[in-house]
Amino acid sequence: MAMFGKAKEQYEFVKKAREIQKKLKGEIVEAESGDIKVKMNGEMKVQSVEITSDEVDDVRQLEKDIKSAMDSVTEKAQKVAQSMMKDVMGGMGGGMPF
Repeated sequence: MAMFGKAKEQYEFVKKAREIQKKLKGEIVEAESGDIKVKMNGEMKVQSVEITSDEVDDVRQLEKDIKSAMDSVTEKAQKVAQSMMKDVMGGMGGGMPF
């Protein structure tokens, strides 16, 4: 019977993981650096990149701002995903540490 209990537990985990995946798609985080604003969803897919300045004087600085904003928004999206997964794994009775 223990085998059926494990199968049910795995089924519940997969079900919860799919629910979280749907939620992550709708979670939007954003970050800014200089004249750049980036939005990304919880699946870490870029939703938009916006240049908030009408003029670009320094292309190298703009490139640095883009990289910085992308790094920041990726970190935020990872934290959102990690937090949601921690909730599911915590319910698994000593699941994986995140």
